[in-house]
Amino acid sequence: MNVFFIIIMGIIMLAGVFAVIRFVKGPTTADRVVALDNLSTIVVATLIFMGFVFQRFIYIDVSLIYAVLGFIGVLTIARYLEGGI
Repeated sequence: MNVFFIIIMGIIMLAGVFAVIRFVKGPTTADRVVALDNLSTIVVATLIFMGFVFQRFIYIDVSLIYAVLGFIGVLTIARYLEGGI
C-alpha cells in the first residue's frame, strides 16, 4: 500500500475516534445524534475510499445506500426529539 493511502486511512480512523468520543461524552441527546450522523458520514467516506483502493465499485453503491438510510434515520430521530412523532 502506498504511504498516501495509509495516511488517509489514519485520518479517517482519527475522525472516527473523535466522533465516538463525542457520542459517548455528549451532554445532550442532540449532541449524540450529531455524532451518530458524523459516524455515518465517516463510514460512507471509508467505503468510498475502500472502493477506490481495491478497485471494487460495489462499495460505492453500498455507500450511497448507506448514506441515504443514515440521512433518513437522522431525520427520524430529530423529528422524534422535537415531539413530532
